Amino acid sequence: MTTMTENASGLREFKMPDVGEGLTEAEILKWYVQPGDTVTDGQVVCEVETAKAAVELPIPFDGVVHALHFPEGTTVDVGQVIIAVDVSGGAAAPAAPAAEAVAAPSTQPAPAEEAKPEGRKPVLVGYGVAESSTKRRARKGVEVPAQQGETLYAATALQAELNGHGAAPAQRPLAKPPVRKLAKDLGVDLATITPSGPDGIITREDVHAAVAPAQAPAPAAVPAPQAVVEAPARVQAPAPAASYDGARETRVPVKGVRKATAAAMVGSAFTAPHVTEFVTLDVTRTMRLVEELKQDKDMQGLRVNPLLLIAKALLVAIKRNPGINASWDEAHQEIVQKHYVNLGIAAATPRGLIVPNIKDAHDKTLPQLAEELGALVATAREGKTSPAAMQGGTVTITNVGVFGVDTGTPILNPGESAILAVGAIKPQPWVHKGKVKPRQVTTLALSFDHRLVDGELGSRVLADTAAILEQPKRLITWA
Repeated sequence: MTTMTENASGLREFKMPDVGEGLTEAEILKWYVQPGDTVTDGQVVCEVETAKAAVELPIPFDGVVHALHFPEGTTVDVGQVIIAVDVSGGAAAPAAPAAEAVAAPSTQPAPAEEAKPEGRKPVLVGYGVAESSTKRRARKGVEVPAQQGETLYAATALQAELNGHGAAPAQRPLAKPPVRKLAKDLGVDLATITPSGPDGIITREDVHAAVAPAQAPAPAAVPAPQAVVEAPARVQAPAPAASYDGARETRVPVKGVRKATAAAMVGSAFTAPHVTEFVTLDVTRTMRLVEELKQDKDMQGLRVNPLLLIAKALLVAIKRNPGINASWDEAHQEIVQKHYVNLGIAAATPRGLIVPNIKDAHDKTLPQLAEELGALVATAREGKTSPAAMQGGTVTITNVGVFGVDTGTPILNPGESAILAVGAIKPQPWVHKGKVKPRQVTTLALSFDHRLVDGELGSRVLADTAAILEQPKRLITWA
């Protein structure tokens, strides 16, 4: 699809691209530029949220921003013009900002796309920012210096603020867009926060820390994770205090990731016949192995936690029982056997539940699996998980144990045949070598599609996973 057009006046229009396979719309979360700003090829101009992830959009040409056609918070169809840029080099007067303009799609037919100047490297959507500087036209009484690429987020936010004022305000706090959105949602003024990140950048943890003291004491509650539900550490997620002195109800629009998740879960629940089996097991030896691996020189700098070994155990169980790694093709009435494992890890983010997956996880060594898991977690926390990272999963793990929950009956990720839920790991009385002793115990729950996975196959996969976690040395003999 052509995403840019140019008219006779030298204005080039950039259309909302298809930022994910088959997606038809996206919501504009944040504009990083305003009318009058100078932009360069590859510079990120806005952040949008699709039904799958938040994605940054780079502009594919140089020029001066003439108009933003939609304000922040607007859902735009793929193919609609979102920004116009003056590429003529003249001093065309910028149009009104998007917040004041009427959001209406362009109805003019799009002329043929102009050839890209030689030497320009194409920048794919969601693949980062070309090295460039962010500049702004000088205003009377205001001097805005060029910003370096590494401070793009702070520079563009400052430019947006300068665009609506006659004099330059104080230095705006440095923070990435997901952190700014979190602060906005929680009602936190970034100017009041002391940053702890590198180069004075405010982190998500800083925002949560700023909210915590303001909250009224409340009875102990089950903690909720800050981002990815894979680590044993529990972080109390701030929530607005209940208030009954105003409106009796609050309605929150369902859109973006949460809307897509709701539709997918309903479709999965009422399409695939779910069966869930449970097993409670002693994982004391696995927990000891986790501590030993943390000291191993080959694992230095990598994320080593129980989920890593649970993931490896499940991969070995799938290798021993490959029939579980399949999908159901309703149109052709076929079972599609997968000879690869793209292991999904369910992650709770501020925008809702997402399930990115580790591609070809079956071929990964333990250090490689740890590295991939760490990268998945970091990307999800930053809200930068790409649509491609959430496509093609075959089997999923969801860790409900971080909530202090013993187990659950997980719903299959659409298109997959099995999902493993991991419960809380905690000391419990257990019969060990004929005596009752305190041991580290957890419960696993495996849900599977009964159209292609019968009780015997599902039980073997769950039993093999549990056996490995009870005796981790089986990772050597069975792998």
